[in-house]
Amino acid sequence: MPAHRFARLPAHAALIGGLLLTGCVTRPQPLYHWGDYQPHVYGHFTKDKSPQEQIAGLEAGLEAARAKGKPVPPGYLAHLGILHGQSERPDQMRKYFEAEKNQYPESATYIDFLLRKFR
Repeated sequence: MPAHRFARLPAHAALIGGLLLTGCVTRPQPLYHWGDYQPHVYGHFTKDKSPQEQIAGLEAGLEAARAKGKPVPPGYLAHLGILHGQSERPDQMRKYFEAEKNQYPESATYIDFLLRKFR
């Protein structure tokens, strides 16, 4: 066999080895459980669903997040609070606003603004 045939062998072996290793890489897992949060927010602004339908869907998503042991994204609990406020359930609204502040302390200024607005 000619020597030039073996000159390409290390390059081919490195390429094949690299392809095999990239096949073993796992994707990073999402930090939050998003569920149907984004479609619900979209539906809120387009008024495709009633507040009660959105509340039911978001609360189901909250349960799914708890079952998976993942937090919901920032704004999720505040959005639930807003929906409860629109549905004239001030106790539930405050509960979710306070939960948002506890989970995401950086939201305190906005949540306090919302609490003043809904009084």
